[in-house]
Amino acid sequence: MSITSVPGVVDAGVLGAQSAAAVRENALLSSSLWVNVALAGIAILVFVYVGRTIRPGRPRLIWGATLMIPLVSISSYLGLLSGLTVGMIEMPAGHALAGEMVRSQWGRYLTWALSTPMILLALGLLADVDLGSLFTVIAADIGMCVTGLAAAMTTSALLFRWAFYAISCAFFVVVLSALVTDWAASASSAGTAEIFDTLRVLTVVLWLGYPIVWAVGVEGLALVQSVGVTSWAYSVLDVFAKYVFAFILLRWVANNERTVAVAGQTLGTMSSDD
Repeated sequence: MSITSVPGVVDAGVLGAQSAAAVRENALLSSSLWVNVALAGIAILVFVYVGRTIRPGRPRLIWGATLMIPLVSISSYLGLLSGLTVGMIEMPAGHALAGEMVRSQWGRYLTWALSTPMILLALGLLADVDLGSLFTVIAADIGMCVTGLAAAMTTSALLFRWAFYAISCAFFVVVLSALVTDWAASASSAGTAEIFDTLRVLTVVLWLGYPIVWAVGVEGLALVQSVGVTSWAYSVLDVFAKYVFAFILLRWVANNERTVAVAGQTLGTMSSDD
């Protein structure tokens, strides 16, 4: 018996095809996705080329983390374009679009949950932070993305959407606090403060854009009700927060491998003394 013949059951393949068609028909939305696919593909090729000569050890670990950023992104954006990670949700009572069906790009949250930890891993390795701090910040980052997804997908009540949003922002504060305090101090001790400060500012400023876009976009207050415009806002943030960030970091590491390698010996020395 075909699944489509069972009452109340909808063929997932049909829904996926409909979602993909809807994405294609929205030129603003589809272009925002294709731009990232193209740039992620270019970034992968560039990073693989640069990584050919990077020595094993901490420099190689940073290279691996940066390479994962565009790899995860291109997979995610293809998922959005194919309709696999796109769906329709009905906004709850009290929302500006209450009762209306809104196209949700929930796949973006999967991207962020997998790619942003790689960004933080690379920054943590660069700054030579201790493992406890690295674990805590990455865990908070994943919590931020998961609760952000919950905020976007909750349809039972508007209060719950904003409650999850507030929790996500609280996780974000943990991440920001580490970047501007403890991790900055560790980078200074490791001799990587100059490049770390540049990347930290880039990360903090751009990452602040995501909750702002959520709040003013269709998922939040719906001050901007175009899904395509919201998607472009997220895509532009992704371009700079991921590919530009990763390129700056990788180029510096390739030119300063000895500094990174020496900094990486600190944790091993501390562990031996303990």
